[in-house]
Amino acid sequence: MENVTVNGSLRSATEVPYEDALVDSWILTSSPTPIISIVVAYLVFVLYAGPKFMEKKKAFDLKLAMMPYNLIQVVYNLYLVALLFTTEGALSYLTKHYCHPLDSRLNPLRLVLCTAMWHYSVLKFMDLLDTVFFVLRKKQDHVTFLHVYHHSAMALFSWATLKYLRGEQSVLLGFMNASVHVVMYTYYFLAALGERVRKYLWWKRYLTTMQIGQFIIGVFYLSSLILMRCDLPRVFTYIWASQILVFLALFVNFYIKTYVRRPAAKQQIRGKTE
Repeated sequence: MENVTVNGSLRSATEVPYEDALVDSWILTSSPTPIISIVVAYLVFVLYAGPKFMEKKKAFDLKLAMMPYNLIQVVYNLYLVALLFTTEGALSYLTKHYCHPLDSRLNPLRLVLCTAMWHYSVLKFMDLLDTVFFVLRKKQDHVTFLHVYHHSAMALFSWATLKYLRGEQSVLLGFMNASVHVVMYTYYFLAALGERVRKYLWWKRYLTTMQIGQFIIGVFYLSSLILMRCDLPRVFTYIWASQILVFLALFVNFYIKTYVRRPAAKQQIRGKTE
């Protein structure tokens, strides 16, 4: 009988809690029905019901709601980033076993990994509130295909990864995304303080650059796992690689439109009027 260490105590492999049963016992993980319902309700609200409701209303001033929301996002994402560094043995395990992980029954870090994935999934559903705030503030022009697709896809795929495709390769992807979101929601929190602070936030465009950077790293990372024939769920790798490629294309297109073509067009107009 092989032994593993769990929470500092030595236990036989058969005593490690059955992973699927544990995950299924958590809120929102036993069935896909609540998750699909949330995403469908989100799409109906942000694309139809919300704009219709706000049609003849003034934009809501949501500063008092958005500031704590953004702060919670910063702290929650920072917690997940810190978890990788504060969990004993996590970094060394991922360095040694990222391509050939141990059997889940013999890996004491699996419970920490699953817990972190659940928190990450919760965060992706919290992110849906970003779009709800846009609608209630009558900023429907911000509710783009990129924004809605990215948020709804991340919510669904993060949940599906936790439920069906748990794998070590999710750690780096989640770590990068949480790190970017710490910076992003810090920006949103500062921007919500008003114009006096907003005028100093010159680095907004670099948020998109960071997002593009994480997607490029993610594609190379997942491609390397495929090329090295790692002992990891192949379905996970292919699904996330394809999704990240879609995100990369959408974000690069957004960056070019917003920060390359638009300034060039403005400069051209200015040149004609001078």
